[in-house]
Amino acid sequence: MGFPGTWMTESESVVYRVVPKCACSTIGQIMYFSDHGEFFDGDIHDATSGMHKWALEDSQPKIEANVTTHASYAFTCVRNPYTRILSSFFDKICGIQRNGKRYRGNLVPLLIQKYGVEVGEPEDGFEFDQIKSFRRFLLFARDTIRWRRPMDPDIHWSAMSGHVSTFILNGGTYDKIFWTEKFNDGMGQVLGAIETPKQVNLDNIPRFNESEGHGPKRAHPVEDYFDDLSMHLMKEIYHRDFALFKYDFDDPSNKMPIGEIDLEEVHAKLGD
Repeated sequence: MGFPGTWMTESESVVYRVVPKCACSTIGQIMYFSDHGEFFDGDIHDATSGMHKWALEDSQPKIEANVTTHASYAFTCVRNPYTRILSSFFDKICGIQRNGKRYRGNLVPLLIQKYGVEVGEPEDGFEFDQIKSFRRFLLFARDTIRWRRPMDPDIHWSAMSGHVSTFILNGGTYDKIFWTEKFNDGMGQVLGAIETPKQVNLDNIPRFNESEGHGPKRAHPVEDYFDDLSMHLMKEIYHRDFALFKYDFDDPSNKMPIGEIDLEEVHAKLGD
């Protein structure tokens, strides 16, 4: 199994387990900058050099050797499940991707046909009933996660705890898990704990939101998208995410964490 979704600086200063839709573009660029003193020109997900990634065959032995001996500081970053699934919907389902096409080819037509989801088009300014469509998408996301039908769950809406757990199950140990909502705090603690070839000043780092601008803007407050049934589906899919990463299930309007992440609890519960 190895360490899917794991990135490591070439200097081996730090190891990061990517969790999709949780500031991963910004974190990847900070890691790249900390080695090279410049940002990767393009989407960091497309970089095939300048950083070790599990998806690159030559990087795998280096990552495996480092992670299994806990040779470097290892971290990941999480996000409120309510805002994360909304972001996935607007980016991946409604948005036009970097290649000018819809995400995963036949996915959106399938959602339109089987679930009655509407996504709008750039030509009409993405005019559609966002709340109704999102709730139908959430039903689809639940079906993919619970029954792997009509397809396997996508990494952008599968539970964060699933991503985080593969690192632990295969012998990795996290030194830090921080929240997207307190990004500078958390990333600052990571940078403070490691030695990097190039100095990083977080105040000067732009936010690399690679998904922004490709689709419709969210037209309503977060809580408007989640009625009683939607919240029931959220609990079914993401109950571990809310519990382990200390987010408020009962109040979708509160994106901030309500407790401290207990690393021992995370390792115990996700390492079984």
